[in-house]
Amino acid sequence: MSERVLTLRELNRTLLGRQLLLHRHRLSVTRAVERVARLQAQWANSPYIALWSRVEGFERDQLTRSLQRRAVVKATLMRLTLHIVTAADYPYLAVAFREPRTERFARELAKHAPDLDPVEITARALARMGDRPRRRAEYFAAVGEDPSARPAVLRPWLIWMAIQAHGDLVHVPPSGTWGYFGSPSFVPAPIWLRQLPAVDGDARVQLVRRYLSAFGPASAADLASWSGARNLRPALQALEPDLRLFRDESSRLLYDLRRAPLLEPDTPAPVRFLPKWDTSIMGYAPPERWRILPERHRKTVIKVNGDVAQTFLVDGFIAGTWDVERKRGGATLRLSPFGPLRRDVRAELEDEGERLLRFVEPDAGSYSVL
Repeated sequence: MSERVLTLRELNRTLLGRQLLLHRHRLSVTRAVERVARLQAQWANSPYIALWSRVEGFERDQLTRSLQRRAVVKATLMRLTLHIVTAADYPYLAVAFREPRTERFARELAKHAPDLDPVEITARALARMGDRPRRRAEYFAAVGEDPSARPAVLRPWLIWMAIQAHGDLVHVPPSGTWGYFGSPSFVPAPIWLRQLPAVDGDARVQLVRRYLSAFGPASAADLASWSGARNLRPALQALEPDLRLFRDESSRLLYDLRRAPLLEPDTPAPVRFLPKWDTSIMGYAPPERWRILPERHRKTVIKVNGDVAQTFLVDGFIAGTWDVERKRGGATLRLSPFGPLRRDVRAELEDEGERLLRFVEPDAGSYSVL
């Protein structure tokens, strides 16, 4: 029996629904982060704007308190980049990514620093650091490396990445909080989260289930791109009784959870503002992000260096970028659309844009949208 073919608009509306972008939801921060699978957190303000676009009445203090109370945690996970995930999801994510990360850094250390054992280095560093939050320079010094070493100096940075992986390090607030761009402090996850629950079953299966719940229907290549892992085929196979299969209009095979909802292609989609590296964009393999990012605009939004612009949605698809300028006691939201906007769409963007300005610049005094 051939798989049902899903149209672009069906996939778009289903993604928007699962990513909480069709309307704002009455959800706690923890539940919202769980629903979208994780929030990209390289830029400190990005998770806040992501939640503002998704959660009814969201205020900055809600995420800040969740980080401080350890309900959510910031750590290096998928694709070796920074994310905010729930404390409940963290253990299986850490387990799922620990083995490929430690193997990778072991290979690199073997090539560039064969005299060093990453397990021994990690044990030595953790023993000297104790249970207090410490900065990266302190970890460097604990293992006899130059605390001022820059990323271009390969050896200490390979050691650091190995310590992060083997030591299960997470960020401690204020890292992750609004407007904080200073040096982070780290502590092992079992200390920060007090007690990590045991991972029941294959952590990769839980990872795949969470991904499909937030991004499905999706291909195996999408899953690999989102996670940065290459060993998830067995997890897909283990989930087969709970899966259903589709095709997209390019005949790619798509996997989805059997009971996950599919949305109608004509479901109304309001304008939405997305932050840098929004999770809805990063869930798929390039150039397969066309279900939300038209291919002709991909290089404008996603730069060669991996930076992802702040964007806005019109009729469910990315239709331009945005930026905020603050000067002379006021804040201006500058819209850069990819093409002409209808008058009613422009009015909707201006209304939503002013609300965005009041969220990101609450003390500006005056606001304008250009």
